[in-house]
This record gives sequence, structure tokens and C-alpha cells, in this order.
Amino acid sequence: MNFVSGQRREKQELNWNPLQFIAKFNLDDQQFEHRKLDLDNLTEWLAKRADQPLYHIDPLKVDVGATTAVMSFQFAERHEILAVAVDDDTVTITSGQPFLNEWEQGLEQTLKGKRIRRVITNPADIRRFTLEFYNLARSVKGAAGGKGPSNVTNFEQLLQLGELTSPDANDQHIVKIVDWLLQYAFDQRASDIHLEPRREHGNIRFRIDGVLHDVYELPAPVMAAVTSRIKILGRMDVAEKRRPQDGRLKTKSTEGDEVELRLSTLPTAFGEKMVMRIFDPEVLVRSSAQMGLADDDYERWNNMVTQPNGIVLVTGPTGSGKTTTLYSTLKQLATREVNVCTIEDPIEMVEPSFNQMQVMDNVDLTFADGVKALLRQDPDIIMVG
Repeated sequence: MNFVSGQRREKQELNWNPLQFIAKFNLDDQQFEHRKLDLDNLTEWLAKRADQPLYHIDPLKVDVGATTAVMSFQFAERHEILAVAVDDDTVTITSGQPFLNEWEQGLEQTLKGKRIRRVITNPADIRRFTLEFYNLARSVKGAAGGKGPSNVTNFEQLLQLGELTSPDANDQHIVKIVDWLLQYAFDQRASDIHLEPRREHGNIRFRIDGVLHDVYELPAPVMAAVTSRIKILGRMDVAEKRRPQDGRLKTKSTEGDEVELRLSTLPTAFGEKMVMRIFDPEVLVRSSAQMGLADDDYERWNNMVTQPNGIVLVTGPTGSGKTTTLYSTLKQLATREVNVCTIEDPIEMVEPSFNQMQVMDNVDLTFADGVKALLRQDPDIIMVG
């Protein structure tokens, strides 16, 4: 500890939490062999020392609208705290410095009788989610109608101000919401994004590990503008809202990797519902073993797909891995010695190693017509689906 206290801080480290500065040195944990004093371990130690619950921020379970209304961004940033839950009589506030409490009295006076429950969180997570939550709330507020009257007291009222307006799909706030939505989905490793319109608001849900999770609620006009913005990016007909449409777009993840999304719209009683399927760019370079197949299953699968002739039928529910299985297998089989052809609706990933054909009902190119045409193309392997 004397070593740490004697070190000079770099300029960018001046605003660090003390735990972050200690974690920088990657010191050995004297209580547990082969364990380092990283930020998570230090936060766990501090929680026990302060006798406060250790709290992990799960953004999918945080009501961003309610929590960002508890305090201003400036107040949260100045005291390095963040509201993470709001109940009928309790507000849960997390911080990385449990022994500092000068902010409590002032905050309690604004909570109208609600009790403050304190918890401890990794300070790096607090900083990250403070920026993320308040940036999102600010964008939604701007898209929902801008400034309101002086008697507006909470986030929900601010959103309601814009219900009579129709935000434009190219509005800067809508652009920010869409950018946040996509990056947030990539960070959470979601396989699908659902935009579901309702009478007074729209629901955003992510499918993660096969289960749908509520993420956020947007006012109905904002949801419609977000859907229109995504349709523009996917080169879909923005004016057509009566028929289902399909599209696709490419963007980049926070790591700079190219990500492709397949878009699908469906007309409902309250407007267009959109689902975006996120395709992992690493799918095409995965081996069958990397897909999680047991040794016996891998051997059986490899034996089937390397036969000189025959048919392999791949079935399963949405999100079960059909596309991953087929594309990764075809990628391995598509050597220079063979001709791999596919007929798809839609083409879910474009791969230069294949000859891919898109079904087009408007010109009478059906699956049957496509198969008949492919048989004249000297194919070695055909994938239909």
C-alpha cells in the first residue's frame, strides 16, 4: 500500500476512483493465492468492508426513464453515483465510495419520502452506465418534443410532451437513438432486436440466449420514427406500411467489426413491427467443433456432409443455429475443387465462396425454378433454404 500511495498519477488518472488506481498495478492478493487485485476483486472487498451489498448493474433490468429522473446527470457525475432501481418507497443508489455521504441529505429532500438504499458497484461500470443511460434519456427526450413547460418534474412527463408531434427519421435525436440501440444490442450479444408498437408507447426487446428481454419503452411517435430511420438504412420503402417488407443493412460494432442485420417489418394494429436479426461475422470462420458440438455429434455430422451424394435436412426453431451450422459447414466444403450453389430466401449472409441465388417471386423465380436452373450449373453441393 505504501508503494501505491507513493506513485504519481498520470493526468488521465486524476479523476479515477481509488480502487481503479490500485487495480492499475495488478498486485497479488495476499489472502488468495494465484489471484490478482483487479477492480472486481477490490470492489468485492470494499463491499464487505463497508457492509453494503455488492451490486452488478444489469442494463436489461434498469428502468432508464425512472432512474435518470431521480437526479441530474451533473449531480450523478459529480458524486460518482447512479440510481439503478426505483420502487414505491425505495430508491437504490450505487456508488464506488461507500464512506462518502454528503450527497444523501440533499437527494433525500427531492425524493418525496422515499428511502435511499445504498449498494456498491465497480466504479468503472458506474461511469460507463451513467454516460450511457443519460445520453439515451437525453436523445429520447429531444426526439419526443424538446423543451416542455417549467412544471415538468420527471422523465415520463417529458416524453409525453412529444406525443402530439411526429419526429423526423433524420432528426439528430432519432439518429442517436438508433446508433445507441444497435451498439447496445452488439454489446449484449443479442441475436435479435424487436421493435414493437403499442397504443401509447413502443417496446424494445432483445433476444439473448434464446430469451426475450425488455430493454426500453419509447413514445409511439418516437418508435415510429426509429422504425422509419432503420428502414431508410436498410433501403426499404419508408412510405409503404401496409405490406411486410424485408431488407438488410451493414454497420460496425464498437470493436470495428462489420456486422450485418436482416430486417423484417410486419403491419400490426398499432403500426409497423420490426425485427432485426443480427448476424455474427465470425459465423463463417467457425469450425463445427467451435459451434459446441459434442465429439460424437461432430463425427456424425462430419460423416454426413462429406458423403459423395445424399441429402441432409437441417431443422430447428428460430435462433437454434441452423444458419450458423449451414454456413460454417458450406464454408469448409467450398474449396477450389467444388462448385457450391445456394438458393435462399433471403440470402442471410453474402459469402464469395458460394454462388448464391435469391428467390424472387415477383419474377416467378421460386425455389422449384431455382433448383431446376442450378441443376444445369454443374453443381457439386446445393443448399436450399
